[in-house]
Amino acid sequence: MENLNQQIKETIISALELEDITPEDIVDSEPLFGTGLGLDSIDALELGVALKKKFGVKFSSENADNRAHFASVNALAEFILSEKTKEQNS
Repeated sequence: MENLNQQIKETIISALELEDITPEDIVDSEPLFGTGLGLDSIDALELGVALKKKFGVKFSSENADNRAHFASVNALAEFILSEKTKEQNS
């Protein structure tokens, strides 16, 4: 999962063009929005598209769990792994 977290961090940085941030600057358990990395709703949309392209996962605007999925790098990794598991089991 550590490798996945690294890939997610790199995706966040490249998709959102965060020039002054390295993957090491992003703490896996810290919030991505608000007090943590300080992302906003526009960033969430851009990040959702980038994650879909990179990992093949889809986020639905009707899904109430999206806020939880985007809570942190760890939460995104758990979501991606669970989606991949569902995909493999179907």
